[in-house]
Amino acid sequence: MGTVVQLKNQINNSYFQLKNSVEDKLLLVEEKIKSKLTSNVDLVQKMSDYHLNTGGKRLRALLTLGSAKLCGYSKGTRDVNLAACVELIHAATLMHDDVIDNGSIRRGKKTLNKVWGNHSSVLIGDYLLSRCFEMMVEDGNIEVLKLLSSTSSKIAQGEVLQLQHKGEVDMLEETYLRIISAKTAELFAASTKVGAILSEMKTKEKEALEFYGRNLGLTFQIADDTLDYNSELKLFGKKIGQDFYEGKITLPIILLFQKASDEEKYKLRNIFSKIDRNEDDLNFTLSLIKNYNVIELCYQKAQHYINLSSSSLSVFKNSEDKSILENLTSFSLERNF
Repeated sequence: MGTVVQLKNQINNSYFQLKNSVEDKLLLVEEKIKSKLTSNVDLVQKMSDYHLNTGGKRLRALLTLGSAKLCGYSKGTRDVNLAACVELIHAATLMHDDVIDNGSIRRGKKTLNKVWGNHSSVLIGDYLLSRCFEMMVEDGNIEVLKLLSSTSSKIAQGEVLQLQHKGEVDMLEETYLRIISAKTAELFAASTKVGAILSEMKTKEKEALEFYGRNLGLTFQIADDTLDYNSELKLFGKKIGQDFYEGKITLPIILLFQKASDEEKYKLRNIFSKIDRNEDDLNFTLSLIKNYNVIELCYQKAQHYINLSSSSLSVFKNSEDKSILENLTSFSLERNF
């Protein structure tokens, strides 16, 4: 495959095409999120406002809106409400992530836990989840309630699994895929399947969109983890080496460890067994990643899931909405916004 940068125009266009195709609904999603996070507790309101001002791509909400549109949903605002719901689930997991990882920067701004502390951040994450469950109950669809509550449970289990293997530099690739499937891909899959459920589609269409979302989520996370070691690309709000300094074992490190010499493996074990890693450690690791062409290997892995995701939409008739979602599968390979 070619370099990531060569895909830039296609990727950016596919994201903005999706955004433009549901722009009116996305504005309603933003309004819904804002209204749901209104609180008469001053600190809750301050932290919620701060979170809203950090922005974000709203990709999961866009996937729900885009999937519902693909399936012909036009009966009301359930797609708006549930798109807001999946975004709040995502936001809550990010808040908990930042506490666990002791994160300090997200989307170019200080994380909530760095401004207000871990205790408040955990509770605000819980507050967002409780608001999500209110919205699920209000929707009244048992299938949606089962799907999103199950997804929340799987995300939490993925967090625990990642903690269990923290610093394990010889982690199996299979274990890594289990972690990112639970932490990231499950919510992508739920976001897209919800669109089919709202539209009362048959099982075949529901499963196709769920499969599409899951493989898109795997692509997204692999690319995100790879960006952390790709010094040739800069991502707004995320500096090179952020995962490295937090001691996260991701696909670039797993593939690097597989290729490294015994001496290099010994040094890598020492680096990731330390409480803190320094710039010399990062530079050593980056040099090995370059020597073994690990970035390209990671993107080849991502390409596999892109192919699976894109082909799963074949059950739908050709349309502009279908083309946008198919093209979006390449979106994750290079993101600079």
